[in-house]
Order: sequence, then C-alpha cells, then structure tokens
Amino acid sequence: MNTAAIEHLPRVAAGLRYLEPTVEKPRTLEFDPPPGVPKTTAVYREHTVEIRDVRPVASTLSLEHEGFQLLTAPTSVENFDDDAVIRTRYYAETISLLEELTGASRVVVFDHTIRRRVPGATDRSTGIPRQPVPRVHNDYTEKSGPQRVRDLLGDEADELLQKRFAVINVWRPIRGPVRDSPLAVSDARSVAEGDLVATDLIYPDRTGEIYYVKYNPQHKWFYAPAMRSDEVLLIKCYDSIADGRARFAPHSAFVDPTTPSGASPRESIELRTLVFFD
Repeated sequence: MNTAAIEHLPRVAAGLRYLEPTVEKPRTLEFDPPPGVPKTTAVYREHTVEIRDVRPVASTLSLEHEGFQLLTAPTSVENFDDDAVIRTRYYAETISLLEELTGASRVVVFDHTIRRRVPGATDRSTGIPRQPVPRVHNDYTEKSGPQRVRDLLGDEADELLQKRFAVINVWRPIRGPVRDSPLAVSDARSVAEGDLVATDLIYPDRTGEIYYVKYNPQHKWFYAPAMRSDEVLLIKCYDSIADGRARFAPHSAFVDPTTPSGASPRESIELRTLVFFD
C-alpha cells in the first residue's frame, strides 16, 4: 500500500483500547484468581483512531510488508461445531493454503479458538464461549515465538529454529457477513519497537508471553467490512527474521459505529500456525 492509496480509503472512527505505560512488566492471570488478587496488572485506555476499509487495496497486501493479508478462501467445512472435522479437514485445508501462499516447507496448525460473542459477557467465564479480544495485542513476542516451537515440537525444535519460521493466525467468520465486533489489524510497518510491551500470561501450568501495545498516533489501522465466511484474514504474529520485513501485526476487535441495529453477534474461528521455511 502506498500513502496516496491509504489516504483515499473509506474509514470509520472507532475506539481501540491500548496499554497505559507501566514501570513493571504487566501480567495477566488466565484463570480465576484468589480473593484480593487482581486478574491483571495491565491498565488500558481507549483512544479514538481511524480504521480504514482495506478492501479497495486488498490485492496489494502481503504478509511480508504489511503483516496481514485478506484472501478469498472457501472451505468445505459447514459445521464448525464438529471439533473432529475442524482438526482434520479444516486444518488440512489451512495447511495447503499457507504452503501455496508462502512457499513454506512445513506448516503446523497447533490450536484453534472459536469465538461467539455474548453481549456483556466476560471472556473465560465458566459456561461462556470465548469472546472477541477488545484490546490491542500481538499473540507472540521475541521470546515466546521460539518457545512455542520448543513446547510443541520437542526434539525437532533445535534444528527447526536454525532456519526462518513465522507464526501466522488464520481468522475466518463462521457465519458472515460479520458486522458486529469486527477485527482491526495494524500495518506492522507503522508500529515502533518501543510500542510493544511484553506481558506475562500466567496459566495454571505454564507462563506465556504476549505483546500489549502502547498508543502511538502513527499506527495505521485497517479492517475488512462485512467479512464473509469464504474469506480469511491472515495475521503475522511473529517472524524470526529481522531484516525489515513485517514481524508483528497487532490487532484488536472493535465496535464499528456503522454496525446496523440487530446485527448478529460475531462468530469466528482462528487457527494458529507455525510456518517453517528452508
């Protein structure tokens, strides 16, 4: 995308929740804490930003430059309530898609999350489906990207980590078009290194690390209005090569002020993948 093209894109003004600067490393508990213990030490503040409609320039996007890409990618899966079908057929479709698009020598799908928004619900509450994440974040960090390979691939990890690899999320509406709680993605090139704040995610059995993001007016935000179920948004969350290409593409769900009254709550699935290159 060039600057001239960006300036002419349709846009909406919407709020995104950014991390407030902090002295100590933030942490978030991914379980219900004991009484008196805060679930997170992170503090967020909403900033109004322009989020541009990326559809007119979608053909110019790439994972290497912007860090995200919108593709038409029909799936044969009709029932996303069938976990076995997701793990066999849908995983296989996604692997083929990424291999063809990126030229990767190997793609490993290591998990998936289905989100069904329940108005007013809190994420990770008992009996509540996973909710959209309304905070600017990037799923992996300089540290946690390689650690994920070690955690998942054991004895293979040392050899695999000698070569380039990336972590790519594949986001798809389950029922489109999505008008409620769409996903905004930032151009990775507009995000400064100092904007990314490593934050501990503490689970009962392990500690992960994620980037939350400090506000910077230079960030450029995009979304694909009314995404269909035959479309996917690819988001690069990590790249092991630091040579000027996109490495981290922060993203966030947001409230689109143009969402029509009565729009169906968002339902989506995201796959997380390790993409290896020879």
